[in-house]
Amino acid sequence: MSSRPRAAWPLVAVFTAGYLASYLLPTIVGRLSAHLGLSPAQAGLVGSALLLSSASAGFTLAGRVERYGSRTPARAGLVLAVVGYGSAALAGSVPLVVLSVVVGGFGSGAATAVAAAGIAAQRDPHRTSSLGLLTVSATAGALYLTIPHLCGGHRLPFAAIALVALLVWPATARLNGPTATGEPASQITGRLPHRRSGLVLAGGMLVWSMAQNALWGVSSRIGVVQAGLTEVTVGAVFAAALGAGLLGVMGAGVLGARLGRAVPIGLGTVVIAGSIVVSSSARELGSFATGEILWNTVYPVVLSYLIGLAASLDVRGRWAVLAGSASSVGVACGPLLGSVLSEEAGYPAMGLILGAATLLVAAPVTAVALHTGGRPLVPGSVRRRGGAPAALLAATTGSLSGAVPKLGSPEQAVTELRVRRRRLVRSAIRTAGPDGGPGQSNAYASTSDR
Repeated sequence: MSSRPRAAWPLVAVFTAGYLASYLLPTIVGRLSAHLGLSPAQAGLVGSALLLSSASAGFTLAGRVERYGSRTPARAGLVLAVVGYGSAALAGSVPLVVLSVVVGGFGSGAATAVAAAGIAAQRDPHRTSSLGLLTVSATAGALYLTIPHLCGGHRLPFAAIALVALLVWPATARLNGPTATGEPASQITGRLPHRRSGLVLAGGMLVWSMAQNALWGVSSRIGVVQAGLTEVTVGAVFAAALGAGLLGVMGAGVLGARLGRAVPIGLGTVVIAGSIVVSSSARELGSFATGEILWNTVYPVVLSYLIGLAASLDVRGRWAVLAGSASSVGVACGPLLGSVLSEEAGYPAMGLILGAATLLVAAPVTAVALHTGGRPLVPGSVRRRGGAPAALLAATTGSLSGAVPKLGSPEQAVTELRVRRRRLVRSAIRTAGPDGGPGQSNAYASTSDR
């Protein structure tokens, strides 16, 4: 991909098109159950098939977006989304709906993977991911205010997702094209950095997302069946909750790096666990609205920091895509898990189980945020894990040219120059570069006689 950072708004648009299906999952599952004669577990299984297909697209594209460029896979994903969700809106039989949903889900996953890789290459990944969550929350909130007042059965939410994907198409013209054939292969391939932290984060995001979406997938039924609310009232609560989520995301964007990543992720996950219990045990409007609004306020805040954390592990976006795909697997299993737990144990017991799982996963994910605390949210200075200045490399893959990274540029790689002898080394140190040749990058190192 080009080393020059691109404008963020095309990535935000593609991010919105890719994420919208998961945000509309409660109304999709509810309408499939109400209008196609499916049981709650069967409707949840269809939702899981959609999101599992989305996750498979992310795993397929992980590490390949840089080679193909952003434009081509983004356009392919949007086409699949339009065709798949459009066909699901037109289909009247369950097998055709399921097949169309799988196609549309793969398109959503491809769009999300492209956006995740592009966000990781931005100067401030957290700000861009927050803007993407802000946009998708606003879009979903507007649809939750509109869809309950319209007829159309299961067709309406699918048609809305297809329409958004179609509207996003022009934004793909501003995305990067394929990587030039003359660029070194080392700029396209390479080992994943920070494998242990990345694997822990990906596994944690899988469980974290599974718990969140298990509740989100049955929230509509909790409001209607247990709390005794109408679909219009439940839609209004969801719209208010997503509106509160907008405020939460804006607050996260303003907060930025002031508290680091560990505090928002750890404390926010604890609040989420409590709100899951409140929402799942609600039996009237007040407690249901309180749980949903509190949950949706904090959920996108924590998610924005998790996305930024994954992006910080690899500036080329591979961990962002892999962790996002692992999250999509959890999201895919969520509706089925929520449906099974609610049918077997009831909604309150389901909430206790999901809340406990959320608390358990908070510890390892927060530990990753603490472990990588030396790599700041807003890059521009490179530090060792303990905070001491480390060697600064200016010409790494995807970085700006110049001897010293500028404020706001992508995070630079850290190269440690080890000197075996204890006395001060006064001889020249060869410059370090991707090929080991001269002039690739300038390294600044200091050694002292101890």
